[in-house]
Amino acid sequence: MQTINFDRLELKNGERFLDVGCGEGRHTIGAYLHADVEAIGVDLSEKDLATAGERAEQFVDPENKNRSLHFQTANALELPFEDNSFDKVICSEVLEHIPDFQGVLKELQRVVKDDGVIAISVPRAWPEDICWRLSEDYHRTPGGHIRIFNAMHLRQEVEDLGWSRYYRHWAHALHVPYWWLKCKYWGQEDDQVWALRHYHKFLVWDLMQRPLLTKVLDKILNPIMGKSIVMYFKKDPTAATTATTAATATGE
Repeated sequence: MQTINFDRLELKNGERFLDVGCGEGRHTIGAYLHADVEAIGVDLSEKDLATAGERAEQFVDPENKNRSLHFQTANALELPFEDNSFDKVICSEVLEHIPDFQGVLKELQRVVKDDGVIAISVPRAWPEDICWRLSEDYHRTPGGHIRIFNAMHLRQEVEDLGWSRYYRHWAHALHVPYWWLKCKYWGQEDDQVWALRHYHKFLVWDLMQRPLLTKVLDKILNPIMGKSIVMYFKKDPTAATTATTAATATGE
């Protein structure tokens, strides 16, 4: 279940792909399966990286030398990669956890090529706000969400670095009720609450079966109540031109 759409990311054969804050590896593995790419996932959680590595084993094709899949420990504020070294960089459901999210944005900008693409997703503001209202512990748990993003403000933060958003969509509308229930009954296991237990079963069924009905329902509901907002950015040539003009005018 991916939040980032690799077609919208324009992921192609021969490219180098970086997943910052990869967690258990769903997007990194997805990129590896989508195209012949070098896919790298980084995260601070050794536990999540171990799970990602275990999951990846069933998908890796050692006979295919045109693609590779690798996970490693790294801090999103100090990525261990050279400047301009990736064609596509994503950061999905990560920035809401990090105090210095602007520092992460600068690192994404540093490691992606000038003709590359950055994709970012964060929780949508109004469904997230309801989660915060339903449970104090939801956003005060160590390592949890420390902010609710205004999507326009986040877009401006990225564009101020010289990028331009070229596409936006929402994702995972059907997951929103689950998280509202989870917050309402925070601290209780899913199997202890009838509504949580059965909604979780529904989500697992949807993930495994992918029936047409839920695909259509999710597509209809995403613009209204999609849990995540996803934005895709390319380098804005006008920003570079403006900066050069300004520097020339001031004699810098």
